[in-house]
Amino acid sequence: MDIKEIQSLIKFVAKSGASEVKLETDDIKITIRTGSISAGQETTFVQQIPMAQAPMAPVAMPAQPEAAVPTITSKEEVEDDSKYIMIKSPIIGTFYRKPSPDKPNFVEVGSDIGKGDVLCVIEAMKLFNDIESEVSGKIVKILVEDSSPVEFDQPLFLVDPS
Repeated sequence: MDIKEIQSLIKFVAKSGASEVKLETDDIKITIRTGSISAGQETTFVQQIPMAQAPMAPVAMPAQPEAAVPTITSKEEVEDDSKYIMIKSPIIGTFYRKPSPDKPNFVEVGSDIGKGDVLCVIEAMKLFNDIESEVSGKIVKILVEDSSPVEFDQPLFLVDPS
């Protein structure tokens, strides 16, 4: 496995949303952790198993930082958001607002939705999963950027049920 394959694997793991991946073959052992260590940076460790030839030294490579999750900071916003229902991601994957690049978004801010309406698609392992609304109401806020990775239970939408 060469350095380009390792870098490709690091990017894939970072996009997948997995927190840790271990890969072990006869001659190489790789552990990739994507949890925050300090200041939002991630570290990847690659360890070469000793062979008859000269072994490679361990390599530490910084990966891309995770996408920032919007946070509510002011007390007024917290109070306002408490009357809304938060729709969260049921799976890890990549969030898409439209069914395909040439189609319109499923919903926009201000869209009226009903129970069972498709709000977005989350791609996980090359499978596209429709995320349906479990409530009726109006979309108040979309909390995730299109084509960005999402974690399990990450807030996606705020809905006003009234």
